[in-house]
Amino acid sequence: MENNQEIISDLKGLVSIVNDGKEGYKSASESTENVELKAVFLKYVAERALYETELKAHLAKHGGDSENDEGGILGAIHRTWIDIKEALTDKSESALLSAIVTGEKAALEKYDMVIKDNQLHEDHLNLLTTQRNGIAESLKEIEVLEQKYKDL
Repeated sequence: MENNQEIISDLKGLVSIVNDGKEGYKSASESTENVELKAVFLKYVAERALYETELKAHLAKHGGDSENDEGGILGAIHRTWIDIKEALTDKSESALLSAIVTGEKAALEKYDMVIKDNQLHEDHLNLLTTQRNGIAESLKEIEVLEQKYKDL
């Protein structure tokens, strides 16, 4: 039973970080007039919503639940940081993208911590690995965009 509580705790943590990303991308999409970036950000809002649904299904399978639809404390801090950075830099694309890179790296760290305990998470390891790889791909895309807009 102790293992099950640890699984539930880990999955709830991932739901929070996924929601942090979803809310961060949503905030970023509302903060830019750039059509290209808005489309990318909204694509990742939808992806994170899917990840949330998948994680909550596994959470329920283990007897847990999560009403967290808006991210955790760190997400609130990260979103506030995005807001502050936007204000200081006149909503520059580069600043937004840089803040998102920070958030995505934090998400990858959280996934890596959970995946490291692969025996504990054996029944949903494929899901976690797939989601982690999706976040890594989005990070690559954001970093390419960050470089593009840094040079403008």
